Amino acid sequence: MPGDTNPAGDIFGGWLLSQMDLAAGSVAARHARGRCATIAVDKIVFVEPVKVGDEVSVYAMLVSTGRTSMQFEVTAWRRRRDGEDVRKVTGAVFTFVALDLEGRPRAIRPMVL
Repeated sequence: MPGDTNPAGDIFGGWLLSQMDLAAGSVAARHARGRCATIAVDKIVFVEPVKVGDEVSVYAMLVSTGRTSMQFEVTAWRRRRDGEDVRKVTGAVFTFVALDLEGRPRAIRPMVL
């Protein structure tokens, strides 16, 4: 929406980053079977802008687990409102930690290959 734009009129990178965090958080909660928190975002690269009206799709894939943590490769793609061409617009590595009811790190199941 227009309220999510930067001064150049493109979608604000922070809005896109928040959508990526929501996608990764959903997958993290499913894998950990409970509450998780984002602890790091690395290697984010904005490849091209997203325009107002573009359809944005975000995908998160679990790539590794530790005793309490998980890493996800997250990518965002856009499709122009009037076309079929789909293009990658950004990607990053998100790290989450599983939390217990008191907010302390807790053990999770390992990743199954």
